[in-house]
Amino acid sequence: MKIGEKNYIRQLQLHNEKALMYVIDEYGGLLMAIIRKHLFRLPEKQEECFNDVLLKVWQNISEFDENKNSFKNWAAAIARYRAIDYLRQYQRELVTVSIEDAAVAQEDQMLAGMVEREISEEVEKMLSFLKPSDRELFLELYVEEKTVAQVSEETGIKKEVIYNRLSRGKEKIRRQFRAERGV
Repeated sequence: MKIGEKNYIRQLQLHNEKALMYVIDEYGGLLMAIIRKHLFRLPEKQEECFNDVLLKVWQNISEFDENKNSFKNWAAAIARYRAIDYLRQYQRELVTVSIEDAAVAQEDQMLAGMVEREISEEVEKMLSFLKPSDRELFLELYVEEKTVAQVSEETGIKKEVIYNRLSRGKEKIRRQFRAERGV
C-alpha cells in the first residue's frame, strides 16, 4: 500500500512502519529543528531525542485527534516537550555528579546555567497567563515538587480547592497553547 498525505495517520494507527517513514520524510526536518532549538548545546543528545520523539508518536498515535489539532502541531509539541525533558534530565545529571568523580569545568557550569534559564523561560511563559496565586501553586507543586498535602498545610488552603485551581489552571494553559497554534 502506498502511504501518502491522505492515509498516513490511519496507517500509523495500524502501526505500519512505512507510515512512520513517511512521517520522518515529511516532518523529520521540523521535528529536528525544534529539538535543535532546545538542545543546541547538547548535540550528542539530539539524535537520541529525535528517536524518542518518533517512539512517542508511534506509541501515542491513538491519542491524536484530527479534529483538535493538525498532526504537524501535535508532533511538534511532542518534540518540544521531549527536548525539554532531555534538558531537565541533563540538569539532574549535572547536579548528581559526585565532586570526587569529576572536576566541573567552566563550560559545564555555563551550560548548566543556560539549561536552567531555558527551562525557567519555558515555565514562565507557560504560567504567565495564570493569576499570581495560581502561578505560585503550580511552582510549588511542579517545580519545587511539594505534595498537595504540604502546600495545603503551608497555605491553609483545602486540598480540594488546590485540586480545583490546578485543574482550572491546566485548562487555561491548554487553551492558551491551542490559541497560539491557531487550533
